[in-house]
Amino acid sequence: MSLKDRITDDMKTAMRAKDSERLGTIRLLQAAIKQKEVDERITLDDAAVIGVIDKMVKQRKDSIAAFEQGGRADLAAKEAAELTVLQAYLPQRLSADEIAAEVKAIVAELGAKGPGDMGKVMGAVKARLAGKADMGQVSAAVKAALAG
Repeated sequence: MSLKDRITDDMKTAMRAKDSERLGTIRLLQAAIKQKEVDERITLDDAAVIGVIDKMVKQRKDSIAAFEQGGRADLAAKEAAELTVLQAYLPQRLSADEIAAEVKAIVAELGAKGPGDMGKVMGAVKARLAGKADMGQVSAAVKAALAG
């Protein structure tokens, strides 16, 4: 079953259960997927859907930080609930050690040296770890690998 099919099934389940918060988040996700498909005139595969979900997760994390800084715990809690629903569709994330090991392997493969090669390394790392790791952690690992 594709990820899009699973999301559709979960939406139907949420409708039957009258779980309005979960249903709203799933509908937002489906709208984002459909928007990307219409804009680019393509049908998204699982990897592209994971990319859309990753983007939405990052937006939720940024919103939570902004709301907490602004003293709006109610809005931060709503975003946190949406974040939980979205993260259920992401594959298991790599640990910091696994990310560092992957980055070191890619740096060695490319023969990258120094911060000037950051773009080249990030391109290769994004292709290999898309959806499997938080890109903020990946970026820090690349910087550390190229500095050392």
